[in-house]
Amino acid sequence: PSSTTIERQTNETTKATMTVQALLKTLNSKVQSGDVEGGLSTLAQFKIAILDVDVSTVAGATLAANGLELGVLLTVAAGDLDAFSRNLNQLKPHYTTGAETERKMHILGLNLMFLLVENRLSEFHSELELLTDTEAGTPLISFPIQLERHLMVGSYDEVLSAKSRIPDPSYGFFMDNLLQTVRDSIADCVEVSYKTMKLSDAMTMMKFDSPQELMEYVTEARDDWIVEGETLCFQPPPVGSKASDIPSMDLISQTLTYATEVERII
Repeated sequence: PSSTTIERQTNETTKATMTVQALLKTLNSKVQSGDVEGGLSTLAQFKIAILDVDVSTVAGATLAANGLELGVLLTVAAGDLDAFSRNLNQLKPHYTTGAETERKMHILGLNLMFLLVENRLSEFHSELELLTDTEAGTPLISFPIQLERHLMVGSYDEVLSAKSRIPDPSYGFFMDNLLQTVRDSIADCVEVSYKTMKLSDAMTMMKFDSPQELMEYVTEARDDWIVEGETLCFQPPPVGSKASDIPSMDLISQTLTYATEVERII
């Protein structure tokens, strides 16, 4: 190509890069201010503009990764798991190219949380194998690792308590989804193990902060439970069963552990 052509291509590349950088700045501002709708609109523009940048280079891949990482955070703020997965899949190739960003561990940690929520444990462990020991030891990564261990041994109480220890507010969305799954598991066991239970005991076991939260859960997920004063009444046990047939509260944790181990074997 002639020198004129090379100069024109250089100018076009520079212009494209400047456009993407400007959009990246705007996108970051939208994320920081919590403007999800405005952020998603800017993200769409960013994805179009980045097509004119050579992302096969580390510099180009890093530029693209920075924008797509913000996109991932926006999907979390929007509570959209499908969009989260799409944006993450668009982002990962840039990490492979060599992009290193300040948010990389944060995003990888969110991905691990997502895989736990989706119960995609084989993929969870595959992702862990790609991390160094140092990376796995960072709080943003070690948190989902510990959660997975608690889930595997049926330590649901530890999982429920972990919400107060999340390493970043963005993890709260996935914790809410995970807590719902854990609470459902506990509720399944409780309703076949007890005929009745005090509301206060149910709140403690399922880690609800108030009776109102428990009542909302019952209304939305357990409409066959009956509330009588301060007591929850479950479906009556099968005909012929005795009070002595009903397991003690200590057995609930053991039962949940067995169920988890069976799932692992399957």
